[in-house]
Amino acid sequence: MARPLFGGAFSVVIPPNAQDISELRQIPDNQEVFANSQTDQSIVIELLEYQSQVQDAEAARYHFDDVASTNGAVESGSWEIRGVEQLSQSQLSLQECSSAWLLSGAQLVSKFNEQAKNTVNIHLCLFRLPQFTTDILVTFNDPVCINPLSSSAAGNVAAVPWTLQDFQSVLQSFRLLNHGVFG
Repeated sequence: MARPLFGGAFSVVIPPNAQDISELRQIPDNQEVFANSQTDQSIVIELLEYQSQVQDAEAARYHFDDVASTNGAVESGSWEIRGVEQLSQSQLSLQECSSAWLLSGAQLVSKFNEQAKNTVNIHLCLFRLPQFTTDILVTFNDPVCINPLSSSAAGNVAAVPWTLQDFQSVLQSFRLLNHGVFG
């Protein structure tokens, strides 16, 4: 079932066991954040300023670098980009985007500023909407190696993790319902 985002301006199908993090803590107005209630996985949807100085695939890399900086994964060897590919418009419900780019990579991330770092696969999709001076970033954070000293180490071993297919369903179902969201 589609879930409204940003006051009903968008809708998306979020995978099962998702918790809306805004029910637990303050989230910036330009973000929607969902976490798997059984794993440390999360999906973050952000409305960002359009980065006109970088084109298409390079814009996806630009936003990945920004996520790495936010995650504290700025040291050499703390992150890698595995690939960037363009998504076909025919695969998407968000027909207003001029292009969409899928980037896969990994980052070493510590939770709550802990010393222990976890390896997190980062899958992000960048929807480019220059007519609204907006880049929409949808990020799937998928921890694959949890440091035993991390607060995440006490996870639920019977947990059902989200998959890349779940993330692809998010991307394919993402819709703009109200252009007024862009001001």
